[in-house]
Amino acid sequence: MNIETASGRRPLRVVMTKVGLDGHDRGVKVIAQALRDAGMEVIYTGLRRTPDDIAEIVLQEDADILGLSILSGAVVPLTRRVTEALAAREIDDVLIIVGGIVTDDARKELSDLGIEGVFGPGSSLGEIITFIKTNVPALRTI
Repeated sequence: MNIETASGRRPLRVVMTKVGLDGHDRGVKVIAQALRDAGMEVIYTGLRRTPDDIAEIVLQEDADILGLSILSGAVVPLTRRVTEALAAREIDDVLIIVGGIVTDDARKELSDLGIEGVFGPGSSLGEIITFIKTNVPALRTI
């Protein structure tokens, strides 16, 4: 079911996911609900998704935003694998945000991958929503 806004455009579509073996999903569920409350359409894919699974879901769902939740020390290699899987499918118009435990060094490496939306513990829901609305690619029409 497509939801249309008053402008005739669909809401921002967000795929939220847990990549790798990380089984902690409370935070990603809180973020998903906050994005829904902000008027976005959120698809939560669940736990333990592979980079290829994620890229295929982003493609099938025609997502505007991909939110990766990674609470392990593997945030950079996992994010790199996801970006490679997206590139293999020629998906280059999706805003990627990463949430979790991210060191300053990892933040720099993520920036080198083109990921500027990195949110760690203590990030506010408003900050995440504002970042998305400010940085998402142009809205797509239905």
